[in-house]
Amino acid sequence: MKKVQLSLSVIFRLIGAGIAITSIVLCISVFFATQNVTAAIVCLITAAVLSIWAFILVRVLQNRLARFTNDICQTIDDMMQGETAPKMIFDDDTMSDRIKHQLNRLYQMMQSSKKMIEVQRAGLQELISDISHQVKTPATNLKMAAAALLEQALSSEQQAEYLQFINVQADKLDFLMSAMVKSSRLETGVISLNKQPVSIYETLAAALGSIFLKAEEKHLQVTADCPDDLLVPHDPKWTAEALFNILENAVKYTPEGGAVRVTVVRWEACTKIDISDTGRGIPESHQAAIFKRFYREPEVHGMEGIGIGLYLTREIISKQDGRIKVTSAAGAGTTFTIFLPNDQEPAR
Repeated sequence: MKKVQLSLSVIFRLIGAGIAITSIVLCISVFFATQNVTAAIVCLITAAVLSIWAFILVRVLQNRLARFTNDICQTIDDMMQGETAPKMIFDDDTMSDRIKHQLNRLYQMMQSSKKMIEVQRAGLQELISDISHQVKTPATNLKMAAAALLEQALSSEQQAEYLQFINVQADKLDFLMSAMVKSSRLETGVISLNKQPVSIYETLAAALGSIFLKAEEKHLQVTADCPDDLLVPHDPKWTAEALFNILENAVKYTPEGGAVRVTVVRWEACTKIDISDTGRGIPESHQAAIFKRFYREPEVHGMEGIGIGLYLTREIISKQDGRIKVTSAAGAGTTFTIFLPNDQEPAR
């Protein structure tokens, strides 16, 4: 059976008609029950007055409801345009105030979500631009080397050199893609870090083990001062990668015969990890930019690297509610300090 949908105006008219009919029936009933014309007239007058008041009440409610509906529609229109906050009109009607207040909260949530989407979109565009810029050089080098092998008559030694060059460029692309996948997964929350109270000594040992060969080739003195029984809430895999990125830079930018030192100290609220080197140092004017993705100082553009290690390190540490700072000066070495909270809060 199909339901009949009635408008508010029709409903109010039906209510008014019902009141009028009820009043007439009531007056007729009084007349037949009492056979008194005066009583019937009094009843009729009373019914008429009550009907008038009921009519006034219905009209007031109808006008008030129409005004309230218009206000709500205007508020929703403001929300849809999104340029300004919806106009709030408060009155004595508690229910309408509550509805308008909830609509205003909804608007604020929509604006916050819109801003978040805009930030994410800008970040994605920046990421795509960075990838395009970083991939361009090794891709161009690969094309040039492949063209030389195909179009030129080269000796076996020259072919071997070109093939070795291609292999190096392919390794750069592979490293770049791997680093980009890691950073994008960290940024988007695809990878969640698992903080557990585990030995920071073992995590540090894993990071140091990856740089000892390069340190020995440069005759660097690498020392570590860390209690072997110190438990710190952290993700051992990702924290080891963060420490490795700093240690790798320390080895890379420290001249032969220099030193790299790691010191771990437990404070009351956090554990402090200092990684110091006797390298070239970082000018103060560059220190605010070294944690940006793909940033490299102009003086080291000729050295191996793409400038994403410190960016990944900061992401890993910050997602464990830690922080990192750098203390350095040109020609005076560099110290990176990592602070990891000692409490067991879940990593993001």
